[in-house]
Amino acid sequence: MTPNPAPPLLHATGITMRFGGLTAVRAVDLTVHPDEILGLIGPNGAGKTTLFNCLTGLYTPDEGTITYAGKPLPTRPHLVTRIGIARTFQNIRLFPNMTVLENVLVGRHTRTHEGLLSALLRTPAHHRAEHTSRQHATELLEFTGLTRKSDHLARNLPYGEQRKLEIARALASEPGLLLLDEPTAGMNPQETRATEHLVHAIRARGTAVLVIEHDMRFIFNLCDRVAVLVQGQKLTEGTPTTVQADPRVIAAYLGTPEEDPR
Repeated sequence: MTPNPAPPLLHATGITMRFGGLTAVRAVDLTVHPDEILGLIGPNGAGKTTLFNCLTGLYTPDEGTITYAGKPLPTRPHLVTRIGIARTFQNIRLFPNMTVLENVLVGRHTRTHEGLLSALLRTPAHHRAEHTSRQHATELLEFTGLTRKSDHLARNLPYGEQRKLEIARALASEPGLLLLDEPTAGMNPQETRATEHLVHAIRARGTAVLVIEHDMRFIFNLCDRVAVLVQGQKLTEGTPTTVQADPRVIAAYLGTPEEDPR
């Protein structure tokens, strides 16, 4: 892969996160470039989700710095969303008793600026903002293939479509960087392929993607680069071909063979 000459979109340096006596993430450096799909892999307990939480303001790292578009990352999740970083979660977090369209509209909250008074008085500015949000949400439902389900309750969607809805809601905030935490967990092969196509389409819209996933075939088919975490530390990173061939990665997943005592 040709090195990306553009300045990094996200740049994390020396990220360390401790919980009591446990160091979950230790001195991790990570860079995401514009229009890039970066995969983050590692065995269970490697610190991947903890790192995601640091990158989205859910956790404040004990050490290290994070910048987005050249500016320090805010320390509150809603402010992180506002500057252009959105995420999904390993466990789906939809509003089950709201419709599909309403769930996507919730994702627009950081892009609307009309206050309570404007909503109560139903001012022209409020109506314009409401129309724009609904139009944008409708376009996202079409983009993710959920148009026909717009008036369905989120809880009634099949599992794979709930995953799509969570992605649509994240995209509603118009992020420059989308973080996906195990987007194909529990999916069948057909749904996994559809998700791969969707992520490529998201990148084609100009949004960079950072994705955690345990499905190695999905990751290596999808990503421009892959970073590997093991026991909270970055083991290696590079192209999918380079990472697949690294004996340290193979050992981390399969276990290092014991030496023959003979």
